[in-house]
Amino acid sequence: MDRESRKVSFFRITPWLILFVFTTVYIVVSWKITIRLQPRKVVYYSSASSSSSSSFLFVFLVMSESADFHEAFAREVVFSGEDSGRRRAFSYDRPPLGFLLSKLLEGNDRKKLLETGFSCDGSGISSKHCVVDRDMRIDTTTMTVTVASTAEETVVVRPYARQEDKPLLQRVSPVKIIAGKSLPASPCQHNHRIPAVVFSTSGFVGNVFHEINEIIIPLYITAKLFETKVQLIAEDYNPRFMKKYSMAFKSLASSEIINPETNRSTHCFPGGVVGLKFHGHLAVNSGDVPTGLSTADFRQFLRDSFNLKYTHVSQIKRPRLLLLSRRATRRFLNEDEMVRTMRELGFEVITISRAKTVSNIASFSRIINSCTVFVAAHGAGLTNELFLPDGAVVVQVDLIGLSWAAAAYYGNPGRAMGLHYLRYQIMPHESSLWKVFGPENSRVFTDPNGTFPTEAGREIYLNGQNVRVDIDRFRETMVEAMSFVRGEDLTT
Repeated sequence: MDRESRKVSFFRITPWLILFVFTTVYIVVSWKITIRLQPRKVVYYSSASSSSSSSFLFVFLVMSESADFHEAFAREVVFSGEDSGRRRAFSYDRPPLGFLLSKLLEGNDRKKLLETGFSCDGSGISSKHCVVDRDMRIDTTTMTVTVASTAEETVVVRPYARQEDKPLLQRVSPVKIIAGKSLPASPCQHNHRIPAVVFSTSGFVGNVFHEINEIIIPLYITAKLFETKVQLIAEDYNPRFMKKYSMAFKSLASSEIINPETNRSTHCFPGGVVGLKFHGHLAVNSGDVPTGLSTADFRQFLRDSFNLKYTHVSQIKRPRLLLLSRRATRRFLNEDEMVRTMRELGFEVITISRAKTVSNIASFSRIINSCTVFVAAHGAGLTNELFLPDGAVVVQVDLIGLSWAAAAYYGNPGRAMGLHYLRYQIMPHESSLWKVFGPENSRVFTDPNGTFPTEAGREIYLNGQNVRVDIDRFRETMVEAMSFVRGEDLTT
């Protein structure tokens, strides 16, 4: 072929090539940036020729207004072509919203959702949530949810992630879910094109550990997969709590949160969730449903929500330490000596004692995010370790009788956050209980769990104990903390 004919052929092919490239780019970009909630069929075609080592994948997005909710997620059809290769067609008959909702269930619970459009997961000790992947109506006057389903079922859910605490649950308003083939329902006063997530702001609101552990993290786990295209409905609406975490709510949902107390009407949704999924104390487990989310993801979500500056401790130039000073119980009786020791080791020390400062999470999160070390006695304030940059150090002063709670609530979660966790376990003579109960071999110190009934033990160990740390022992712990900050290895 001479040069002129090759030139003509090139110009004939170029427009079609450009059209194919632009069409492919448009489809891929559109699919990536948009959560499509309307029913849709996705068909994947691939071809492989025996004479070629390369393969091509073509994706066709076909609108389907009558997608079958009872089909399996994917079907494979294999058929022969005229050439020596084989072609495979995969049809995806599940609407994307249904797929997202199904990620909140597993095993038989997920199978039931596919078959009936409604299923609940109560396998966890602390959480129970129900999922609807078809049209649902929520009457906010009575907090009754009606679902057109092939299964006749009525379920009552108290949407709070502490299901094991039965007395506490009585403070959480119930949501009744009625599923059936033909149900009387109020006419829709508000039609939504996004799913709903119903949760409660009751429970232990006012305590930062319980606020984040049982509401904020479970809400993140449940709602994050919708990428802000979700309608939050906050039962037992607590204005102070909602204001405190408003920046986090705005990051989770682009729509204004519905307060059933002031919005008494019937809302219709294409699907939704009642209740929240709980993974563990201050935990987001990537292997638990919905799979893929991690504690690191949640920490980044907090940084984005509260506009936090530092992601890693190496970004902070000077060793900066925050000491959380308590004024009621579990006080440091020789706090001045502790501060002097930390400064002698080279730390810039910030002491925070005012409850008002700590409760303002928007500003306090920025303070703790700027620190390399966080020191505190066991208590809810340690929840703020979530805002530390990666590689920072948490030093928990572990008091008598509180070792299990110290590890379960803050120690183990802290390690999972990418932090260095140091435990300063006090000796009996460092506790104020020494003067009350002594001597050292008293069962008060050797068998804290078996000495008192639960409530009495709580009052003694949690609410009746202060500490005077041994400065020499404490100095050793702070030297270790400084070594982590500077990236030193004390074992060499």
